[in-house]
Amino acid sequence: MSKNKIHEPLFHIVKRGSLPLWLSWVIRILSVVAALVVCGVVTIVLTGENPIKIYSTMIDGAIGSERRIWSLLQNVAILLCISLAVTPAFKMKFWNIGAEGQVLMGGLATAACMIYFGESLHPVILFPVMIIASILASAIWAIVPAFFKAHWNTNETLFTLMMNYIAMQLVSYFVFLHSNPVGSGKIGIINSATEAGWLPKLGGHTYLFNIIIVAVLTIGMYIYLKYNKHGYEISVVGESENTAKYIGINVKKVILRTMFLSGAICGIAGLLLVAGTDHSIAKETVDSRGFTAIMVSWLAKFNPIYMILTSLLIVFLEKGAGQISTDFGLNDSFAEILTGIIIFFIIGSEFFVNYTIKFRQKDKEVSK
Repeated sequence: MSKNKIHEPLFHIVKRGSLPLWLSWVIRILSVVAALVVCGVVTIVLTGENPIKIYSTMIDGAIGSERRIWSLLQNVAILLCISLAVTPAFKMKFWNIGAEGQVLMGGLATAACMIYFGESLHPVILFPVMIIASILASAIWAIVPAFFKAHWNTNETLFTLMMNYIAMQLVSYFVFLHSNPVGSGKIGIINSATEAGWLPKLGGHTYLFNIIIVAVLTIGMYIYLKYNKHGYEISVVGESENTAKYIGINVKKVILRTMFLSGAICGIAGLLLVAGTDHSIAKETVDSRGFTAIMVSWLAKFNPIYMILTSLLIVFLEKGAGQISTDFGLNDSFAEILTGIIIFFIIGSEFFVNYTIKFRQKDKEVSK
């Protein structure tokens, strides 16, 4: 009988057990440090600029003045709000890619209320009408794909994605219809003279109201998902629909209810964007935040509290990247390269949080 060597692979990828929270965050922080080192090398090779100056400019662009800090917080609040909206659906494994369109529909309903009722209704009546209209418009937009998924198991990813484009075209039609001046294709600032329908300033700060609303929503969503019965049902349906049915959970009802909630929060985001930030509407109003929110939610492991950090990081990078382009005369592509590298490393760190690499100890010999 001859002996043959059977070589094992050089390494195995093994799923980790429970990893201490502090260690998972150490891995993520180290990934950011590694990303900054790589960005520094890329900066020197491509531009010849000092990486330290690049990073200091990035920080200045994000928090270099009081105005920039408030702008940063406002953008974090809007991104966080949309991330909260998609989280229940994603935790249920309903892949809602339609937040972009759902927020737009909420914003469109808000704009319509401001245009048609802004001058005729008292603010005490106008604001509740705006809130109800924006929530219902977005919730209905979210319920449509949920209904088809619950009853006929349609592909929710494609369904919600395609509805984004319908929403964009509806907004484009509305903007053209009410363009100011006529034919310009832009709606302009709504009720600029009277500010009817504009969300109030708090303490002289334009965006403070938005930030407070999103902070309350964040706490509410955390409690809802972690301690409410509905949150438990969402988790069970996400793990296994068969298990959920076996223990008596009405899966169709959970799908519809959860997507109504997601749509409603998207409606609030649309309200905050139109009535609290832009005071206008366009198909670019959401600015791809509906897709960025997916990454925010996933990186935070569907935890609303952690989403604050991931939203802050992404907005910080975007603001800083824009300042790099301005100060160094570089095009936007270079700033986006740096942002992409950092985000790539952050996403990649999740591999090391969830898996470990075990190398081969020694070759084994077996007899044949």
